Amino acid sequence: MDLLNNSRILALDIGTVRIGAAISDPAGIIAQGIGVWNAENWLNDLDDCIKKFLPSVIVLGLPVRTDGKKSERAEKILLLREELQAKYSEINFVTYDERFTTVIAQRTLLEADTSRKKRKKNVDKLAAVLILQDYLEGLHNNEKF
Repeated sequence: MDLLNNSRILALDIGTVRIGAAISDPAGIIAQGIGVWNAENWLNDLDDCIKKFLPSVIVLGLPVRTDGKKSERAEKILLLREELQAKYSEINFVTYDERFTTVIAQRTLLEADTSRKKRKKNVDKLAAVLILQDYLEGLHNNEKF
């Protein structure tokens, strides 16, 4: 991907209850959390987000086990990726290993002395930021995805 084309990248941390979302700046350097969506009706939020930010790539966090094998949830994410790719053919959907992002997000919020209520509300958004920032750094280091 050419990072100089000023297109944004969206990342999603897809859980069973909530979906965390993060967007890159146009230069593809910084990830910023933009929301937490309800897993029951999140596709409307995704539509709105796509219209607002016009991402060229959407990164879906892929829950891989610590031994590197795909979990049952990972298989569902891969199927979802295919469905989304068919619906939004102009956008490139990729998956990215999200191991430990939720744990790191929870720890970060705990260390920041965030209340339990705010942690629950923001952990998925922060996990999406971590996925996206790691992905962006990989792009800048010319890693292959």
